[in-house]
Amino acid sequence: MIDRCHALPLARQAEALGISRGSVYYAPRPVSASDLALMRRMDELHLEYPFAGSRMLRDLLVAEGFTVGRLHVSTLMKRMGIEALYRKPNTSKPAPGHTVYPYLLRKLPVTRSNQVWAMDITYIPMARGFVYLAAVVDWFSRRVLAWRLSITLEAAFCIEAVEEALARYGRPEIFNTDQGSQFTSHDFTSVLLKHEIAISMDGKGAWRDNVFVERLWRSIKYEEVYLKAYDSVSEARTSIGRYLAFYNGQRPHSSLDRKTPDQAYFNPLPQLAAA
Repeated sequence: MIDRCHALPLARQAEALGISRGSVYYAPRPVSASDLALMRRMDELHLEYPFAGSRMLRDLLVAEGFTVGRLHVSTLMKRMGIEALYRKPNTSKPAPGHTVYPYLLRKLPVTRSNQVWAMDITYIPMARGFVYLAAVVDWFSRRVLAWRLSITLEAAFCIEAVEEALARYGRPEIFNTDQGSQFTSHDFTSVLLKHEIAISMDGKGAWRDNVFVERLWRSIKYEEVYLKAYDSVSEARTSIGRYLAFYNGQRPHSSLDRKTPDQAYFNPLPQLAAA
């Protein structure tokens, strides 16, 4: 990598590595404390009002005493990986080389484990900074099959979680995600296609298409994340892991006839299957 003490000029080192010379001099700036506070509150508001766009979030924040403009709210929303969730015309274009697959779950009865898996990413605030959480969820049982934390929104940590779930639990018939660039990337979809899994993607901005994962995020944040102030990524990983073990093995779900996800996944009851 770049060696600032080497006799070879930095420009030549950058050229040899195939990177921009300007990037050698760039030092990433940490997110300010004020922006972290804004992002934390925006995350809470997004859970309560998922239909709120940058203008509405700006108005809600200003009413609470924050001094912030719409463009800054929009910038922070992109950094957090959130957008207003509502049905709208699908005029977006995938990144070059990315394919958007149709939604396969409309009116499909999900009656057994490993019939449909879903995956999503959410923003996790810490005491000083933030990370992203990706999880693979079995739709029938609501069980979290695999998860990963990352400091970036690149596809690699999503792929790691999917590969772990496949290695431990076999393969589902259908795998559902949203249209995020992580999930439409060739690296991600090729893992599913290699295992002959049908790929399903939500309609643009349609939160109901992946509602079970949205409910998982709500549970994790209100029952774990918002009650803590993680000092490090390792602390966040340990604490969230402990919560997810509780979520899978001990937390009853009304939609599962008060059974836990583990019970529904490994020992599905006849009445659940009939539902």
